[in-house]
Amino acid sequence: MVDKNIYIVQGEISVVVAAIKRNSRWSTHTPLDEEQDPLLNSFSQLKETLNNIKDLSDVEPNVFLRPFLEVVRSEDTTGPITGLALTSVNKFLSYGLIDANHEGAAEGIENMADAVTHARFVGTDPASDEVVLMKILQVLRSLLLTPVGAHLTNESVCEIMQSCFRICFEMRLSELLRKSAEHTLVDMVQLLFSRLPQFKEEPKSYVGTNMKKLKMRAGGMSESSKWKKQKRSPRPPRHVVRMLPRSFVTLLIVSVSGGVPFIEQHSGGSSTLPGLDSAVSSISSPTTDSGLDTGSKTTSKEDLTDLEQSSSTATTPVTPTTEGVERAQSASVESIPEVLEDRDLLADQSDSASVHDMDYVNPRGVRFTQSTQKEGAALIPYGLPCLRELFRFLISLTNPHDRHNSDVMLHMGLQLLNVALEAAHIAPYQSLLCLVKDELCRHLTQLLGVDRMNLYAASIRVCFLLFEGMREHLKFQLEMYLKKLMDIITSENPKMAYEMKEMALEAIVQLWRIPSFVTELYINYDSDFYCSNLFEDLTKLLSKNAFPVSGQLYTTHLLSLEALLTVIDSTEAHCQAKVLNSAAQQDQSESTTVEGDCSVNTITDSTTGGQDQESQDEKKSLKKPHRFNSCLPDSQELLEIKNKKKLLITGTEQFNQKPKKGIQILQEKGLLSSPMDNNEVAQWLRENPRLDKKMIGEFISDRRNTDLLDSFVNTFTFQGLRIDEALRLYLEAFRLPGEAPVIHRLLETFTDNWQKVNGNPFQSNDAGFALAYAVIMLNTDQHNHNVRKQNIPMTLEQFKKNLKGVNGGNDFDQDMLEDIYNAIKNEEIVMPDEQTGLVKENYVWSVLLHRGASSEGMFLHVPESSYDRDLFTMTWGPTIAALSYVFDKSLDENIIQKAIAGFRKCAMISAHYGFSDVFDNLIISLCKFTTLSSESVENLPTVFGSNRKAQVAAKTVFSLAHRHGDILREGWKNIMDSMLQLFRAELLPKSMVEVEDFVDPNEKISLQREETPSNRGESAVLSFVSWLTLSEQSGLRGPSTENQEAKQAALLCIKHCDPEKLITESKFLQLESLQELMKALISVTPDEETYDEEDAAFCLEMLLRIILENRDRVSCVWQTVRDHLYQLCVHASESCFLVERAVVGLLRLAIRLLRREDIGSQVLLSLRLMLMMKPYVLSRVSREVAYGLHELLKTNAANIHCTDDWYTLFSLLECIGAGVKPPAALQVANTHPDIDTGAQSDSELSSYHQSEVSLDRGYTSDSEVYTEHGKSRMPRSATDVDVGWLVVGKDDLDGSKAAVTPASKPLSHPLVNQYSLTLGQDMGLHDTKSLIKCVDSLSFIVRDAAHVTPENFELCVKAIRVFVEASLNGGYRTHEKKKSHKYDSKSSRLRKKPREKEGTSRRTKASNQRPARSHSDDEEDEGVPASYHTVSFQLLDLMHTLHTRAAGIYSSWAEEQHHLEDAGRKIEADSQTLWSSCWCPLLQGMAWLCCDARRQVRMQALTYLQRALLVHDLQTLDAVEWESCFNKVLFPLLTKLLDNISPADVGGMEETRMRACTLLSKVFLQHLSPLLSLPTFAALWLTILDFMDKYMHAGSSDLLLEAIPESLKNMLLVMDTAGIFHSADSRTGYSDLWEITWERIDCFLPRLKEELFKQAVIPGTEHSILLSKLSTFLLPFICAGTDRSSPVPPSKPPMPTPAKMSPPESPLPPLGQSPLILQPLASPLQVGIPPMSLPIILNPALIEATSPVPLLPRPSTD
Repeated sequence: MVDKNIYIVQGEISVVVAAIKRNSRWSTHTPLDEEQDPLLNSFSQLKETLNNIKDLSDVEPNVFLRPFLEVVRSEDTTGPITGLALTSVNKFLSYGLIDANHEGAAEGIENMADAVTHARFVGTDPASDEVVLMKILQVLRSLLLTPVGAHLTNESVCEIMQSCFRICFEMRLSELLRKSAEHTLVDMVQLLFSRLPQFKEEPKSYVGTNMKKLKMRAGGMSESSKWKKQKRSPRPPRHVVRMLPRSFVTLLIVSVSGGVPFIEQHSGGSSTLPGLDSAVSSISSPTTDSGLDTGSKTTSKEDLTDLEQSSSTATTPVTPTTEGVERAQSASVESIPEVLEDRDLLADQSDSASVHDMDYVNPRGVRFTQSTQKEGAALIPYGLPCLRELFRFLISLTNPHDRHNSDVMLHMGLQLLNVALEAAHIAPYQSLLCLVKDELCRHLTQLLGVDRMNLYAASIRVCFLLFEGMREHLKFQLEMYLKKLMDIITSENPKMAYEMKEMALEAIVQLWRIPSFVTELYINYDSDFYCSNLFEDLTKLLSKNAFPVSGQLYTTHLLSLEALLTVIDSTEAHCQAKVLNSAAQQDQSESTTVEGDCSVNTITDSTTGGQDQESQDEKKSLKKPHRFNSCLPDSQELLEIKNKKKLLITGTEQFNQKPKKGIQILQEKGLLSSPMDNNEVAQWLRENPRLDKKMIGEFISDRRNTDLLDSFVNTFTFQGLRIDEALRLYLEAFRLPGEAPVIHRLLETFTDNWQKVNGNPFQSNDAGFALAYAVIMLNTDQHNHNVRKQNIPMTLEQFKKNLKGVNGGNDFDQDMLEDIYNAIKNEEIVMPDEQTGLVKENYVWSVLLHRGASSEGMFLHVPESSYDRDLFTMTWGPTIAALSYVFDKSLDENIIQKAIAGFRKCAMISAHYGFSDVFDNLIISLCKFTTLSSESVENLPTVFGSNRKAQVAAKTVFSLAHRHGDILREGWKNIMDSMLQLFRAELLPKSMVEVEDFVDPNEKISLQREETPSNRGESAVLSFVSWLTLSEQSGLRGPSTENQEAKQAALLCIKHCDPEKLITESKFLQLESLQELMKALISVTPDEETYDEEDAAFCLEMLLRIILENRDRVSCVWQTVRDHLYQLCVHASESCFLVERAVVGLLRLAIRLLRREDIGSQVLLSLRLMLMMKPYVLSRVSREVAYGLHELLKTNAANIHCTDDWYTLFSLLECIGAGVKPPAALQVANTHPDIDTGAQSDSELSSYHQSEVSLDRGYTSDSEVYTEHGKSRMPRSATDVDVGWLVVGKDDLDGSKAAVTPASKPLSHPLVNQYSLTLGQDMGLHDTKSLIKCVDSLSFIVRDAAHVTPENFELCVKAIRVFVEASLNGGYRTHEKKKSHKYDSKSSRLRKKPREKEGTSRRTKASNQRPARSHSDDEEDEGVPASYHTVSFQLLDLMHTLHTRAAGIYSSWAEEQHHLEDAGRKIEADSQTLWSSCWCPLLQGMAWLCCDARRQVRMQALTYLQRALLVHDLQTLDAVEWESCFNKVLFPLLTKLLDNISPADVGGMEETRMRACTLLSKVFLQHLSPLLSLPTFAALWLTILDFMDKYMHAGSSDLLLEAIPESLKNMLLVMDTAGIFHSADSRTGYSDLWEITWERIDCFLPRLKEELFKQAVIPGTEHSILLSKLSTFLLPFICAGTDRSSPVPPSKPPMPTPAKMSPPESPLPPLGQSPLILQPLASPLQVGIPPMSLPIILNPALIEATSPVPLLPRPSTD
């Protein structure tokens, strides 16, 4: 079967032949003509050939192409015929009729290229001609883009491109045609450069010299010298033709049935290259090692890049997908769209082609198969040379200084360069790279200065591609580019278009987005001594640019912000990644970076493409720049470099003014060694580009610096350079001074060195010197304008002539002189600082290239995130400022969100790196936007609720504080200020403003005053009326609906913010942050200006909650809190809500924290703060304290172990329950005179003078209370004013107490009058409920034996006695003084400075609405007597309980201690200890209640007292103790009962007195025996008689008149019976006692003696009866007292035994106090005067009977 392709060719033949014949020239149809005409002839021959074959591949492609190509070449054919021939050729190409595997394919293709590029035809009209040109473009495009195009040679490709450029730049042609040419060029360039990875750069030795054929010139114009300008670009080296076998094409198997369609233009404008893949795969290796993904189905631009990558990364093979291959094989390839799939098949077949014998494999794995050739001339497929030439040509098109380059050409060049750079990775190819480094970069920087937008934009685009992919080779070019962009952005030039600035910013943003670009800037420029601080400067620029000057936001501002945020975004992403990575992975990655870091700066193999191994190894050896110690220097090292750089810049500036000074400064800073090291300085002069070249010249040419000049010249590498080249290099480094001797010195040193390193090529150094001088002269002659004006420039001959015989008498090499002459003539040796314009640009550029070629030009690639910390440190300030500004000014929701995201990211980074200053700054900025601190409280809900931005800011602030609170420091203050504002505006959740309270029945109170007045118990009508009047006054009609909605929105927003979480989560904060948070809360403590009690209370509550949340580490912060509470409580000079909350807070803390051993004791010690408060302030908060202490003891009594702590608690109970004044020692010790809290002096603090009554203190001084009461009632105690024998004045007492008692020894009691039933304490007023609660607390302790310990026993006893006194007579003081004690919060919650005028109305109204917590409310009064009864009975019961259990308790303690052998205080269980510590005080307490005005209490107390005195345990007491029982308990009791205690209850009083007298006589008789042994027995007895006398006359009824004599008789009889009155020695037989006794009795019962003792001697019987009675009654007591040892006075400190009082002669006590008065005992009773006070110790001088009365003989104890 005949091949279909033959029919296609035959069809085309007939079409073209027909057209030729139709032409007018073929009007005659004779066969002869046809044969003679060469064109028709060749067609008829072809027909013959085709008829004889079955398959088109049987003939060479050239055979069937030749006739058509002849038509194309022929000058005689018209346009339409040429067009038809071109169409046919195009069809052959696109149908794939030319078999790429055919031996003749290359030749055929070459012919075709030659014919089409040299097509000729007879022109008709312009339009028809353009059609032909269009067809030429089409064929050229198909030719290059179809697979067979790979056979084209370098020359053909250049010709093809040249043809297209000609059409493109021929301005006479229509625009459509030119645009088509442009598109064609784009496709071609894309294909050529995407094939770049398959080409190998030839080593220089292969490069041929004759490559002129490849020189492309612009077509379409006259062959002028237009392209000769391109001298500067190096000529592309010609490759030596390798004799590669033609059969290389066996790899290209194209299925004959398949065709390759034309490139389709997609809607996106990107063109696809269908033939590309097959072309690439055909040249790459048949095995899958090439890494080509042969299974790809679509070819778009992305594909091309994929291909580029896959073919370049030959290390990762990708196997073709077999599935795709099968599908391709089964696909029908007849329709064009499906042909795309044909590539898979093609690749598959190329794989199978690997069966051929292989001969040559190039470095990229491309194999070349050998086969024999028919013709000798080998056609080499195109490669790098044509690409290099094309690239050079494109670059030359972009030269703005070339006058031939029109805008169109410039733009076209840029556009195609863009395509080339997009399609290929050029860096690995040295020959292309050197073009990029020099001309391309230079043209681009020049183009940035043009004012035509399209060129400007295109050049920016190309720059981006260059620096994105090749910045490691373009260090200084990049620096220049960025500086140029910065100049554009900051330009003030009014002609500079806004769009240009915008594009420059966009360019920066785009660069910033390149991963690790910013980091590389920082490492390579900011951390390089001689580069600008690009990153820092750009950051400053962007930040400045983000602030609108006019206040309006433009795109430029947002772009600047975006650039800044790019750094933040990438840093944040890295931080997130680090957080997510587990530690192990992190370690792993760190180790890999360390291993891999030395290769970071080299170009890795994967990207080398066809680069030589040698140059690559060379690259790798450059491990790191000299300035770094490692490939990845750490932050510290960079910091040092930056500091050094600053110093260097200072030194350089100085050098540029005075070189010596500059050197000196650098030596002082240690940057240059001292003394001066010439080599080091020379090196510095060479490498520092900031130095003034003129100054360098002056400095090195100085006669004193000859050594330095030698060193300077030695820094150059002159080896292998011709003398003029060396000189050029030398003179670029400094400015040659003008003086001849100086020039002489400089050149001499130069030529000596040059001669030496080049092996002395001249006869002598002088010869070299002469030549060098001649070169300088030539340079001046050729290029100096002034010289040229006067003379004609020197010719070569003149130059040679001048140098005749200079080389040691001989001539120099003439060729060398010619080269020198030409070099100087063509390119001036430019002296620094002399040039302007283009010359200067050239000089600057050459210096830049030299620097780039040196080690300075090394550009480090660093892993992303290496220096994020440093970068963030530099960018955060500007970024946050810019964000704040944009957030503030913008109304666009997206921008606001962007800004907030920026804030959040900055916060995340600062948290990650622990930058608290950054985080604080951020929070402070955001707090400003919440409007919380700036708005007035009244407007806040409305303003905040309606301001969307403020709400966003608030949510952000709180979420950041929740998330990263750990690193918050200063910012807490702002957050707390905002919280406070929310509190004032009542926007906080209820749970935050409700706090625990001990007194309130709900145990919660609100910190905010309620709005509704009905709380004060007013009726609804009243409250309504007040609401009406108030609203009228303030002119408000209630909030509008908008305001209500706004408030709801505000409340909802704050709910989202969850401010309470700050408190609950504070337990997770780092300690430092926690301390700052506490500081912030404490700092709200009111200052006088803005004192607002509620604010302070709110902050205090937050503080306390935070402490409780952090109880696990409370010890770290306890001191701070304690000090704060101290400030609030101790320095408060008036009671107020804040003090109340502080006290409650302190107790709440104590309750919760006492369980913690580490802090418990400190917390208890802190409770003393309350004792340090001013007494009247403390009394106002007594109820809170009482309830709190009760709670504390109930929950924590078991945790209190130390006496000091118990002392604190009991003192508190006494102060608040009984109104006792706090211990003066605490008051004084802690009142610092320098703090203005109204502290008085010591004596003032501890005494209350009459004068104080007038002071409005909220309480009355004690002395006043007592003197007032003294008129109507009994004096309260023996310490009262009208007591004559008072031990010491009270002032002295307290003064001594203050002096003697440091707070640390609370137990050393002050010297108290022990012979009084009272404790002698200052009692103020007390609050009933507090008293009841405190007594409950006491009873809780006493009733549980576990809580009574040796540490608190005595304190407990004392406290009970204090409460006994306080509750006496139903707490009379409280009722008496109730009015003065009442207070309500109206006065206590002052607001010294209202915030707003409006606010005052609401606030003052509100201030009355807190329920007044006056502590003796009226409603309690009805219940008072009953509650006081209960209290008194409770106390009696407690005293009795303690009294009965005392002995047992003490003995068990003693035993326990004995077991433990504790080294502490010794616990004794003997009777003395028990008496002094326990029994005596308790009995005194009971006795005191016997004097109560309330009858039930008195009677009950007497019963208890009697029971207590007669209890069995007391029998162990000896005489001294019993004596003290009379002196301390019974006598004071009887004295008190003589007062008119209860005037209303006369009968009750009589009965009480009678019971008391009976008790006295009972006790006396029971313990008569031990008492007799006392030396003071007589005094005791006479005192008893005194009382009998007084009681006889005390009553109004007969009760006492009957009872007293009876008691007296009993006592006398017993005493007489016991023989106490008898004395054998005396005359009468009676002792002195007998006499005294009757002398005293006769005063009030004159007849008693006769009645009792009618005879002097009692008859025996009566006597014996009486004795027997007595003995039975007294025996147990007498026996009990017999074995007592001699009395020893108790020595316990708390209750010292009475020392003998000093006689009246003793010196008077100091301070003019009244002297001690001792009343004579035996003075006759004067009825009607107030009863005398009880004398405690009687002066023995007044008693005659001083020696003990002899006792009766005692019955034996056995």
